Amino acid sequence: MNKYLKKTKIIATLGPASSDRETITELVKAGVDIFRINFSHADYDLVKTNVNTIRDVNKELGTNVGILGDLQGPKLRVGVVKEGSYLNPGDILTFTNEKIEGDSTRVYMTYQEFPNDVKVGERILIDDGKLVLQVLETNEKDTVKAVTIQGGPLSSKKGVNLPNTNVSLPALTEKDIQDANFMLDLELDWIALSFVRHAQDIKDLKKLIANHPTNKQKTPIIAKIEKPEGVKNIEQILLECDGLMVARGDLGVEVPMEEVPAIQKNLVEIARKYAKPVIIATQMMETMITSLTPTRAEVNDVANSVLDGADAVMLSGETSVGKYPVDVVKNMSKIVKNIESTHFYQNKNAPIEKEFNCIDDRFITNRICLAAVRIAKTTDVEAIITLTHSGYTAFQISAHRPNSHIIVFSSNKRVITMLNLLWGVRAYYYDSDKSTDETIIQVNKMTKELGYVEEEDFVINLNATPADEFGKTNTLRLTTI
Repeated sequence: MNKYLKKTKIIATLGPASSDRETITELVKAGVDIFRINFSHADYDLVKTNVNTIRDVNKELGTNVGILGDLQGPKLRVGVVKEGSYLNPGDILTFTNEKIEGDSTRVYMTYQEFPNDVKVGERILIDDGKLVLQVLETNEKDTVKAVTIQGGPLSSKKGVNLPNTNVSLPALTEKDIQDANFMLDLELDWIALSFVRHAQDIKDLKKLIANHPTNKQKTPIIAKIEKPEGVKNIEQILLECDGLMVARGDLGVEVPMEEVPAIQKNLVEIARKYAKPVIIATQMMETMITSLTPTRAEVNDVANSVLDGADAVMLSGETSVGKYPVDVVKNMSKIVKNIESTHFYQNKNAPIEKEFNCIDDRFITNRICLAAVRIAKTTDVEAIITLTHSGYTAFQISAHRPNSHIIVFSSNKRVITMLNLLWGVRAYYYDSDKSTDETIIQVNKMTKELGYVEEEDFVINLNATPADEFGKTNTLRLTTI
């Protein structure tokens, strides 16, 4: 029976620890809904192989696991550094534009405009904030001198954050443009854009997607929120993007770490209001990179992210380079299922009551979806069953977090894997040009065969009448199986 599947989705990052067919198959069986491919470390040939493997595994298991391509964005890094380099508090480190092998006195900085953008007194954080320096002087051309405030080992190619600096880099770098076109060639289900600061960052990527020669379907974009400007401009960003990722690693370095929990809750709430899926990422089960058991704090973190109302929780190093990729996913699935079965969760997510603008061409669909969830909450409805071509109806119903299953049928195969990211949504292929009445009979029968409902169960059917493939959802029917 499929009655007790988890609603919150799990995203697993592929890497050396999880790139063989056997591990990918086991990860899907353990509960992975979306695979993330991190283009900070991507080899194109390997990516192609992995994408083909995931699609083969889907066919083999009858699953619809989606693929998320994650662009690196303007990630600043130091260059190669000699083994054993160490900074003590008070040490002076010189950043240079010259490609040198660095040590504890001088280091190469990949970002050429760094001496122009940075100002005296601003902080430089290296390796997720493990090292903290303060700018002493800049020649505004090719060198910056900084004093070490918080010391530690200095190692190669570590990320650099500039929390006080207005960085002039665009969100889409040359590498990102190349990577994004490669993702569109492969027809990945989602593209994540790193370090989103303004709505314009999303518009730039949308333009690239629109101009792609073969990408007929507009690939949806996830805005990764990891800078204070992104938090500040969140409403404008949500009008342009299709989903959010709370990237707590860089975010916790760019803003004071103690503010991250409240930002996480706020971003989840606001994304739901816009009916956009939201992913919680970074360090969720970090100790399981090397240990078979997560800490109790990590278990709590995953459960609390689910309680916050996230659509998906994400694993990074745990599945890409960790020792126990499959066990991590099994543990995460157990935590998610358990917290979802409690009264804390089931009574928490009320439908989103908001004013709909009746001039909006989606007004009728939006009202129908809200009505369906209200009926489902007050009647013992096992499933809300809908047909979609674009996926819009599924986004709306999912955002309201009904206790019922959300079963979606579509003739658009790309939409089916894309929808696998959304909270509670289970999507299946269905292609028929029958009348609305006949369609309802068929999809209800398929939902029963899939094990989501039994005889005498109540279900709600949402349809477009007349049954035109591109019609807007305008009909709600309460049916008994």
